[in-house]
Amino acid sequence: MTSERSILVLDEGTTSTRALLFAPDGTVLGMAQQELTQYYPAPGFVEHDALEIWEKTLACAREVVSLAGGADRIAAIGVTNQRETIIAWDKTTGNPLCRAIVWQDRRTQEQCEALRAAGHEPAIQAATGLVLDPYFSATKMRWILDNVSEARAAGDRLAFGTVESWLIWKLTGGLHISDASNASRTMLLALDGATWDEGLCSLHGITCTSLSEVTDTSGQFGIALPEMLGAPIPICGMAGDQQAATIGQSCLNPGQVKATLGTGAFVLASTGDALPRSNHRLLGTILSQEGGKRRYALEGSVFVAGSLIKWLRDSVGMIAAAGDTEDLARSVEDNGGVVILPALAGLGAPHWRSDVRASISGLSHATGRAHIIRAALEAMAHQIHDLRTAYQGDGCDWSGLRIDGGMSSNNWVAQDLADMLAIPVERPDNVETTALGAAMLAAVGSGLHASLDQAATMQSAFSTFTPALPAPERERRLDLWADTLKRQLQT
Repeated sequence: MTSERSILVLDEGTTSTRALLFAPDGTVLGMAQQELTQYYPAPGFVEHDALEIWEKTLACAREVVSLAGGADRIAAIGVTNQRETIIAWDKTTGNPLCRAIVWQDRRTQEQCEALRAAGHEPAIQAATGLVLDPYFSATKMRWILDNVSEARAAGDRLAFGTVESWLIWKLTGGLHISDASNASRTMLLALDGATWDEGLCSLHGITCTSLSEVTDTSGQFGIALPEMLGAPIPICGMAGDQQAATIGQSCLNPGQVKATLGTGAFVLASTGDALPRSNHRLLGTILSQEGGKRRYALEGSVFVAGSLIKWLRDSVGMIAAAGDTEDLARSVEDNGGVVILPALAGLGAPHWRSDVRASISGLSHATGRAHIIRAALEAMAHQIHDLRTAYQGDGCDWSGLRIDGGMSSNNWVAQDLADMLAIPVERPDNVETTALGAAMLAAVGSGLHASLDQAATMQSAFSTFTPALPAPERERRLDLWADTLKRQLQT
């Protein structure tokens, strides 16, 4: 173990929670991980147990602290998390009042449609950079108030928070904060607002007293209680997972673009200090905030990416492990005419159609398992190509793309992206860029690095995938995808 003090990162995702130990140079020194239970109590409902999130995150953190040689070997804590997921808890007891409503949840579709019909979407998008969709947090909070009697009865004891807010409350014994990157995903914070927007809160019927204090993404936020990890450790970095991955890829300046290929697929392009505006249904979001000064990004969100492979494995039994997909995709020359529209949770950007269902089309007697698996992987590049078209429409074309996340380790997927986008695709040798971004923020907040630009030295080397697919084959695939999408959007 290095003699330097390390950085502990809590990386709380959708399907698992992890703790990682980083050296100041970005080397991963250790990791612990536990899976999270997914609850689907009704069609379109996705929930987590907030206490399970906390208990498993704490267990992972304690395991990694032990690997480090004790809490005195930890200089700072960084936190990154699944975004938009909402937890409601009692400020007095510190206990959740219901299950967490996960970002994938679609239960508030009718609320969103009512707000859209009332003409609120243009003003909401202008202020927050977000479109009206169940994806975001505000309508989830409203649903809890309307449907959970314990939350209504809590009054001033009610606390709402995204996952980083919940974890920090528990770690510190009652500090209620949320960093600007996560706050910008709630639909309650204007992109240029320092704190919660009273008009937006009133529109959704949310009292500001139930919300956290909005903070920077790096700084001295609070101290984890000694009984949590063995000694007090400062919390110095926070960001939503996609912003953290963008920071971990050092895509901090205008034009730099990253895509995280995980449960979903999320593309962020930095706009620097310029407020992001889109005419093609992309999202504006806060990338980071240091000393009150913000960096912004334009974001495209695909709801289903790796979760399609998980569905094929767990629900359909078509593969034994996600790693099997690469060899299966290579075993056939093409998709055999099969196209998968992976709308298991509706379609995200740039379509924003929560009513569209997933489909598999083009099946024939000649179709084999490998064709379906290949079509599932191809759907990743098809969806990201749609996003690139929207970015081009907003005057933000890509000269290259940096990728990370679990699916990026699949060499076939990385090459397919390069082929379908017709641009170079770079993948870092260390694909843990979400956790690395949180480590970079904590390194800046604790003074181990002077700035995020300096903390970029924590990055690893890259592998590059260059386009190799003939243009006619590329166009054939894109046309087949476009025809399939058009049919589904019209039904």
